[in-house]
Amino acid sequence: MPIGEGENLRVYELAKELNVSTKELISFLKERGIDIKTHTSKLEPKAIEIIRGKFIPKSTQEVLEISLPITIRELSVKMKVSVNTLMKRLLEKGKAIGHLNQTLEEDLVRETIQDFGYQIKLAPTEEELLFSVHNQVDLPENLSPRAPVVTLMGHVDHGKTSLLDFIRKSKITEKEFGGITQHIGAYRIKLSKGEIIFLDTPGHEAFTAMRARGAKATDIVVLVVAGDEGVMPQTTEAIDHAKEAGVPIIVAINKIDKSGVDIDKTKMQLKDLGLICEEWAGKTIMVPVSAKTGEGVDNLLEMILLEAEMLELKANYNKPASGVVIEARLSRGKGPIATLLVQNGTLRLNDTIVAGVHPGKVRAMFDEHGEKVVEAYPSVPVEVLGIESVPFAGEKFFVVTDEKKVRDFCIKRQEELKLKKTLPPATMTLEELSSKIRIGEIKELKIILKCDVQGSLEAANQVLERLKIEEIRLKIIHSDTGQINSSDVVLASASGAIIFGFGVGADEKAKFQAESEGVEIRTYNVIYELTEDLKKALEGLLEPKIKKTFLGKAEIRKVFDLTKAGRVAGCYIRKGKILRGNPCSLVRNGVTIYEGRIASLKHFKEDVREVLEGFECGITLENFSDYNEGDIIECYAIEKIVRRL
Repeated sequence: MPIGEGENLRVYELAKELNVSTKELISFLKERGIDIKTHTSKLEPKAIEIIRGKFIPKSTQEVLEISLPITIRELSVKMKVSVNTLMKRLLEKGKAIGHLNQTLEEDLVRETIQDFGYQIKLAPTEEELLFSVHNQVDLPENLSPRAPVVTLMGHVDHGKTSLLDFIRKSKITEKEFGGITQHIGAYRIKLSKGEIIFLDTPGHEAFTAMRARGAKATDIVVLVVAGDEGVMPQTTEAIDHAKEAGVPIIVAINKIDKSGVDIDKTKMQLKDLGLICEEWAGKTIMVPVSAKTGEGVDNLLEMILLEAEMLELKANYNKPASGVVIEARLSRGKGPIATLLVQNGTLRLNDTIVAGVHPGKVRAMFDEHGEKVVEAYPSVPVEVLGIESVPFAGEKFFVVTDEKKVRDFCIKRQEELKLKKTLPPATMTLEELSSKIRIGEIKELKIILKCDVQGSLEAANQVLERLKIEEIRLKIIHSDTGQINSSDVVLASASGAIIFGFGVGADEKAKFQAESEGVEIRTYNVIYELTEDLKKALEGLLEPKIKKTFLGKAEIRKVFDLTKAGRVAGCYIRKGKILRGNPCSLVRNGVTIYEGRIASLKHFKEDVREVLEGFECGITLENFSDYNEGDIIECYAIEKIVRRL
C-alpha cells in the first residue's frame, strides 16, 4: 500500500517496510540530492515520493479506479494525500492551479498517480456500462453457425433485380403461404442445406454509405455481370467498392439464355480487374445464370453456401441482440418503422433498444411475409415498430436493460450530433495527410482517380506507379473515365480517400456531397500539376532524416550536493560551447549512459544561456543526477531534414 503523506516515517521504518537496507536507502537518497544524516532521520513527503517510485514494485502497488474528468480535490481524496501536497506536486510539473475544483487532463492524472506510488484504472464510462454486454468478447464455445448475408451489385440493367426477383419467387413464394406481402429490404431464403439472407439494396452506393456509418452488414457480394455486354463502368465501381470493404466476391454471369453470349470473354474482362475464375487457377467463384429461365440459379445458391462455410460465420445466440438498421421509414398509421438485421444475440418482443441515437422498445416484429414474430436470431431481418424516431440506414442498434439510462444517453448523443453539425467537416486534405494517415509505422495514401479518356487514365496510372516507394503505400482504390460523381464521393468518405480528377470535373450532386462530408476533390488539366501535388503529399508522409550537429563537450570535474538544487555537475568546457535546453548525452568510459537535455546551466551563481570553451560551469540534466567525475557531457543540435522523392 502506498505511503501516506503525513506519516513522517523514519529511514529505518521505511527500509523495514520496503525490505531494503537503511544503507541502500540513504545512498539512494543522497544520489538524488536529499541529505540524510542517520537511519533515525525523518523523511519528508518529497523523499517518500522518490523512494516509492524506485522501491515499490508495481505488483504490490494499490490500484486506484477513477472516473474522468476528475478535480484536484477529488484526486487528493482518492490518493489519501493533502490538497496542499498534491497542488505542490502539480506546480512542480508546471500545471497552473486556479482552484480546487479545477479538472485535470488525463495524461497529468496518470503521471501524478504514478508519482504517488499507485497504479491507475479508469472506471468505465456510462456508455461502456450501458453497452458492457456487447463489448465483451464471445467465447468460442458460445458461438454457433449463422446464415450468410448477401448483397447483389453490378451495372444497371445487368439483371440484379431480376435475379433477386427470381430467387424470391422460386424459393419463397412457391413454398410459403401468402408469399412476399411487403418490402422490408431483406429476404431470407431457406434451402435444404441452409439459409441465405439477401439484402435488397439499390446498389453499391447504398452498400458503401452503410459502411461509411460503421456498419458491416454484408458477408458476401454477388457481382452480377451480363454475359452479352460484359464489364461496364458500374461493374468496375462495384468491384472497387466490394474490394475496399474486404468482402469476398462471387460473380454471377447473367443472361446466358441470350444468343451471342461469350462467357470466356466476360471472364477475361474480369481477369483484367483482378477477379480470376477458379477454372483459370484463380480464387473467384463464377457461375453462369439466367434470371429469366432460372438456369444456374441453384448452383449459384450452392456456391454462396459453400463460400459461407469457408468463412465460418458464427454468432452468439444467447445474449442481447445487436445489429444494423437496413432501412427505415415513417408510416402515417404506425409511426417510425425500421428493418433491423440481427448480427449477434437474439432480439425479442418488448426489448429496450437504441438505434443510432434513437431509443425505443420493440412493440411488434414482422418478417418478410408480414407474419408476427416474437424472436429474431442472428442473420434474421425483421421489421420493428416502437423506435421513437426514424434512424438512418447503416446505423447500429443494441438491446440494453436500463431504459432510463438509454434515454439519457440518446439525449446527450443527439445534442452532440447537433453541435457537430454546426462545426466544419473534418476534411481529409493533402496538407493533413502526414498526421492523419498512419497504419502502425506504414503510411498509406488512398486515391480515387477519374480521367477524361482511357489514354489519360493509363498515363496517370503509370505516373502513380513510378511514385511508389517502400515506406508509403499508394493505393488506388478506384480509377475510371468520366465525371466525378456521388458514387466516388461515397467511396472516398467511407475509405478516407482523396479524389483526383484529370481533365474532368465533378457534377453538382457530387460537389454538394463532398462539401457536406468533408471529402477533398482536386482537379487538374496538366498531368505535371497532378504529379507535383502527389509528390508533395508523399513527401509529407516520409519520416524526416535526423541530423546531429556537434556543439560542444564538457568534462565533469567535481560533483556538488546542494540543498535546493540537488546534485550539480561542476564542469569545464573542453571544446565548442554548451547551450541550456539543448539535447545532450553523457558518456562514461566510452559508453553513452544518458541521452536527454540540459536542464540548467550556471556560470558561478548566474543562470546563463550558453558557456563557451575554456570556461567552467555548473550543469544539471533532465531526470538524471548520477554524475561521476570524469564523465563527458556532449551537447549537440538536432536538425530535421525533409526528404524529397
